[in-house]
Parts: sequence; C-alpha cells; structure tokens
Amino acid sequence: MTSVVDTRDRAVPRRLSVGLGSGTILQPLNSSMIAVAIVGIGVHFGTTTGTAWVISALYIATAVAAPTAGRLGTLFGARRVYLGGLVLVAAGALAGALAPSLGWLIAARVLLGLGTATQYPTAMTIVRQYSERVGAQPRTAIATLAACAQVVVALGPTLGGLLVGAFGWQSIMWVNLPVVVISATWVLAVAPPDGPRETRGSTRAVLRSLDPAGTVLFVAGTSTLMLFLLSLTSTPLWWTAAVSTATWLLFVGWEAHYREPFIDVRALVANRVLSATLARTLVTYTAFYCIFFGLPQWLQSGPGFSPATAGLLMLPVAGVGVFATMTASRLYGRYGARPTLFVGTTGLLAGGLLLAFVESSSTPIWGILIVSAVVGIPNGFNNMANQNLVNASSGVGDVGTAIGMYRTIQYVGANLAAVVIEVTMHGGPDDTGLHRTGVVIAVIGAALLAGVLFSRSLRAH
Repeated sequence: MTSVVDTRDRAVPRRLSVGLGSGTILQPLNSSMIAVAIVGIGVHFGTTTGTAWVISALYIATAVAAPTAGRLGTLFGARRVYLGGLVLVAAGALAGALAPSLGWLIAARVLLGLGTATQYPTAMTIVRQYSERVGAQPRTAIATLAACAQVVVALGPTLGGLLVGAFGWQSIMWVNLPVVVISATWVLAVAPPDGPRETRGSTRAVLRSLDPAGTVLFVAGTSTLMLFLLSLTSTPLWWTAAVSTATWLLFVGWEAHYREPFIDVRALVANRVLSATLARTLVTYTAFYCIFFGLPQWLQSGPGFSPATAGLLMLPVAGVGVFATMTASRLYGRYGARPTLFVGTTGLLAGGLLLAFVESSSTPIWGILIVSAVVGIPNGFNNMANQNLVNASSGVGDVGTAIGMYRTIQYVGANLAAVVIEVTMHGGPDDTGLHRTGVVIAVIGAALLAGVLFSRSLRAH
C-alpha cells in the first residue's frame, strides 16, 4: 500500500505542541476529577440534590462553547482567545473554591466549562497556521494534543482522589491556578503572536461577522439537547426534546441563508468527509464513554474494589491509549485514515466482546488489567484518524470551528453513553449490567467497522 495524506517530513516543533497541550489538559482534568469530589461536595453543602449538575454544567458549557471559541480564534486571533480562556478558567476556579452555595459552585463550573472550551480549538488553529506558514506537517502536533488529553482523562480520578483526601474537595478547584499560570507563560513564550484581526470596521460589522443569531440558536439547541439526554437517566424532560428540535430547524434555516454563518451548513453537507467524520465521532465517543463511565462503576460494585483501586485498575486505559495515539499517528501518516480506523474499530469490537462475555467479578486482577489495556487501544486510533480527517477536510480559517464541533459531538456522545449505561445497568452495575453494556459496545464497534470497510468518503484519505 502506498503512502498517502502528507508527504512533508518537517513537524511542528515539540515545544509549541506541548506548550499548547499544557492548556488543553484543563478540560479533561476538570471533567474527570469531579467524580471523586461529589460526595464531599454534598456533605459540605448538606444536600445531594442538584450535585449531578456540578458535573453536567461543565459538559454543557464546553459543548456549546467549543465551536464558538474556534470561530472567535479565527476572527480575533487564536493565541488571544486561548489566553482569554485561561483567564476564565482562573476566575471559575477561584469562584468554585470559594463558593458559598451549591448554586454558586454550579455557576463556577459553567465558567470553567466556557474557559476550558477555548484551548483545544484555538490550539488546533495555531498548529494549522504554523504548519501552513512554514510548510510543516501538523500530524505529530495533533497526536501530542490528543495524548495530553487522554493521559489526564485517565489520571484525573486518581489525582482527584489524592487531592480530595489530603486537602478537601476545594483542592480540585485550586489546582487549576498553577496550571493556568504555567500554560499562559509557556504559550506566550512559544506561540507566534497573532496577526492583525481578521475582522475590522464598526462594532456592527464585527457582530455581524460573529453571527450572533446563529450562535444563540446553536447554544440553545445544544443546551436543550444535552438537558434532554441527561434527563433520560431519571425523569425525561420531553419538552426539551421538542424545543431542541425546533431550535435546530431554525438554526439550519438561518445558517443556510446568512452571508457569514457561524457554521456553514451548506458547506458541511457538501463536505462529505467532514460530515461523515463528525457522525462517526458521535457513535465512537458514545462507545468510548460507555467504557470510561461504566467500567469504574462495575469495578466498585462488582468485584467490590475501593474507588482508589478502581482508579488504578483504569490506568492501563491511559497508558495503552497514549501508545496507541502515537502509533496511530505514524500509521495515519504512512497509510491514511482507513487502516487507522480499521485498527480502532476492530479494537472497539474486541473490547466490547471481552466486556460482554469474558469480564466478571471472578476475573483475577491480571485479567482485569489485560481487559483495561485492550479497551485502551481503540480510542487512540479512532481519535487520531478522525481528528486528522477533520483537519484535512477543513480550511485553515475553518479548522478551529470544525474541531470545536468535533468536541461538541464528543460531549453529546458522553451524555448518550450515560443514557446507555442507565439502561444497560438498570438495577446496578453488576456483572449482568456490564455484559449488557459490552454487547452495546460490540454492536457499535461492528457497525463502525462495516462503515470503515465500505465508506466511499475514505477512499482519498
């Protein structure tokens, strides 16, 4: 098989990609550490009512803000928006650590979500602009950004448990501040300064280029969709489904006719590679989060491990995931998307089958570690292939918005996974519930594998 995709050997400097990665870890850090702090938060405020929103608030805010951050980075400068997001993170961390009430804490988590949504889309824009300017390939930098996120997602519960145990739940807020300072200093030192703003002229012209109506409709549609998906785990809020559907129809109609749309829906429909990649991403992340959310719950309720031990048993997911990401980057660079996705979807199918028919409470620890290692393989390959496809199918001015949409879909998949787990583990995360979840993951893996083998849009990639 011949080499495809990118023939350039020069890579984006590691100091730039790692420097940008120092800020992209904030989102997975805040989304994963909170799981071990919820009990302490409930005790501190004297109630468990509403604590689920402490988790969901960040997911919803990140999902709706990521594409907007990409757009703002294109208009006003990616480095400026990246650093502005760090300021929001610092403000949210301070507000959360000093929160006098649960409602205040939820609002602080929204602010954290808005801030952490900016780093990944703007980092992608900076990488793409640099690679276009000096003739470097962005693939290695994309792998570095993905690896930073994957490591922190898996290590987050362990780190959070140590912090909460030693310093209380507020420590998961305070830990953001040194990360913000280090990241801001690093990015200022290594990221090229932004050029002149793309948008000039009157305030009205700037607002028009931001497409405020389209942005508001997107935020409303995504928020109500996320609320509906979250409600399916308890009491379905059917009115949110109706509002979301109507809002998305209005959004599509508006964007199709607006001169400077926030998301060019006509171009998205015409760009079969990008639209197919985003659809595949939704299904892939639904399966991934079924593993990421479901396996730790089963480890505590099935074999009966402590939260700390369950977190340690999840470490192979991170370690193998990083190795898989780097391997996938090389595979994609040499052979393209289809072989990379073939490995990823095959691994997802294999992992689902292991969870469905092999894993049980009687499985020895070494067997659990092997299964954790296997389920760590697919995300690295699928993530690298899909992100590179988003990059390859988007112009330099659109890549920030496109990768923001990628992130939004990722968190919609997370909420779909929560619904799947609620259904498959109804009655408790025991062996039977794990096996049902494994069957769903295997079915998703098989469907994705068939799509990869027969997809026409992957022929040129």
